[in-house]
Amino acid sequence: MVREWDPRTASSDEVASVLDTLNAVLAADLPQDPPWRESSLREYLSEVMPGERRISWVAQAEPGPDGRPGPILGHVHVLLLGDIGVLEVLVHPDIRRTGLGRELVLLAARRVYQEGFQSIGVEVVGDTPAIAFYESLGFSREYVETRSVLDLGAVDWPALAEMATGIGAGYHLEFCPGGPPDDLIEAYARAKAEVRDVDDGELRPSSYDPQRLRDSLDTLHRRGMKPYIVLALHEHSGEVAGLTEVVVPAQHPTRADQYDTIVVQDHRGYGIDRAIKARMLLELRSAEPTLAEVQTWNAQANEAMLKVNAELGYRPDREWCEYSVDVAELVHRLDAAR
Repeated sequence: MVREWDPRTASSDEVASVLDTLNAVLAADLPQDPPWRESSLREYLSEVMPGERRISWVAQAEPGPDGRPGPILGHVHVLLLGDIGVLEVLVHPDIRRTGLGRELVLLAARRVYQEGFQSIGVEVVGDTPAIAFYESLGFSREYVETRSVLDLGAVDWPALAEMATGIGAGYHLEFCPGGPPDDLIEAYARAKAEVRDVDDGELRPSSYDPQRLRDSLDTLHRRGMKPYIVLALHEHSGEVAGLTEVVVPAQHPTRADQYDTIVVQDHRGYGIDRAIKARMLLELRSAEPTLAEVQTWNAQANEAMLKVNAELGYRPDREWCEYSVDVAELVHRLDAAR
């Protein structure tokens, strides 16, 4: 049985069942990734930025002989974001290749089409069955990043402390747990708007407007995701010369996610990029003592940041790909195949 599903009103058993399927998918496709937890999972699946909407469906097994609801074996949601629908599909490994994945994609694609959107995008992890699945549906690869993972247990902490102080004269670093102070939010937004070290593609847009930055930080907190920021401040002007962001999700608190790392063009060449990332790791060691790993994504052409990450101890892991498709063509193709 496939039905539209709202995580905000779903039972605790249903949320737990979605988690079971998610962890089964991780165990099959990304066995080195930590399993997710139920902490704030409902909020993670339901909270969105102002102006965005998320629509979800689940595929649930028939009730058992005792009449209790069957487990949720498939889940799809689409985030209506700007001018694109961003798709995520989970199908339990035990029932793959039964057509359920295609059915879930068709449901989401029809809704995206009805809502007036022209394209669907999806993040697909390299060396997993999802690559062949989406390519068989007509999705085209648009963008590729390399995911790298840092094992904090293998970090040379004295060397890292030295890197954190290797910044040019006239700059100082500030650690901002929870987000930048409000008196710096406009300078922070200017730094993000001027230039970014990494183009993350269109499925993970950054926020450049001060109010949207506030909304973004508020949404992270509501989703159970703790942001940490290190700023490089130019002492003469007071401007934000560089920044790096890391988020620790309640859903997988042993592995943090690196978000933006930015050094403003006029302030490059002073060792800011390496210093702010090293300082971040030192702060996380104290702020998040149970944290074991940090994962980051970089464009393959971004040699400078890849070099910095290698110096910090990150090791390349997998390709992370963005695919997209014209939604009308996708609906037509899937309907014709039924």
